[in-house]
Amino acid sequence: MEFKDYYETLGVGRDATADEIKKAFRKLARKYHPDVSREADAEARMQEVNEAYAALSDPEKRAAYDQVGRGYRPGQEFSPPPDWGTGFEFSGGDAAGAAEFSDFFAELFGRMGGMPGGGRHGHGAQHGGFRARGEDHHARVLLEIEDAFSGATRQISLRVPQVDADGRVTLGTRTLNVRIPVGVREGQIIRLAGQGGPGLGDAPAGDLMLEVHFAPHARLRADGRDLHLALPVAPWEAALGAVVAVDLPGGSLKVRIPAGAQSGRQLRVRGRGIPGQPPGDLLLDLQVVLPPADTPQAKEFYASMAHELAFDPRRDGRA
Repeated sequence: MEFKDYYETLGVGRDATADEIKKAFRKLARKYHPDVSREADAEARMQEVNEAYAALSDPEKRAAYDQVGRGYRPGQEFSPPPDWGTGFEFSGGDAAGAAEFSDFFAELFGRMGGMPGGGRHGHGAQHGGFRARGEDHHARVLLEIEDAFSGATRQISLRVPQVDADGRVTLGTRTLNVRIPVGVREGQIIRLAGQGGPGLGDAPAGDLMLEVHFAPHARLRADGRDLHLALPVAPWEAALGAVVAVDLPGGSLKVRIPAGAQSGRQLRVRGRGIPGQPPGDLLLDLQVVLPPADTPQAKEFYASMAHELAFDPRRDGRA
């Protein structure tokens, strides 16, 4: 996927104000609108201009674009980093334009505010004034897998796009203490009542919805409530069978390795994944690890095995 320079498309600098972006868009719209333009590629150019304006006229999209696109050139191969949008606080209940514009636009903005429950809800006139519930805000947050076992209260910092007095976008920060429930899973929404946009009149504020994602873990990978763990075993444990200890965030457990186990075999321990109703399972992927032949004794032992066992791992078409 190629990087799109929306500032270049509109012909404005990266420090352009909101008014300058609007003026540039109007000028290009008069030039390329298919109803009036005589340019051969007017329709395609107008689509590009509309897309650039949709990104840069929205303070939240512009702040996100500036953050992830720093250092890229037009046409350069581009792929946003995993979870690049984590920690951004977005308002609104839809991802306007994500479906009608390019794959680049959809990749960046397709999930902004895409969770249910967003939007501003008007309640009509009351006592001569207009009341409207505040917009729901959305953010993706990274938690540790360990939090799913014990629950926790975590301090979370969110980057909040703001528009200064000159119409330029800046990033502010707000910090919240969030209670993480036991059994939280990837993709779950934690709703913080009243932490969204302010209401109009005496209507209540909107809510803040936090979409949970787990930070990469050195040993564990979550799949719903199931947990995957690569379990190293010694050759004699795999050949003869053994009972080994497995350390998990929820405590240690004993697992029986069946005799004759091979690398790549998967063992399932029911109910030892992420807590819940029902809890997930623990899936252990066995990895047979050979001791290094780094001493005379170890080399002699391996030589003895080669002589005594006469084992050919490539027999019967294994390789």
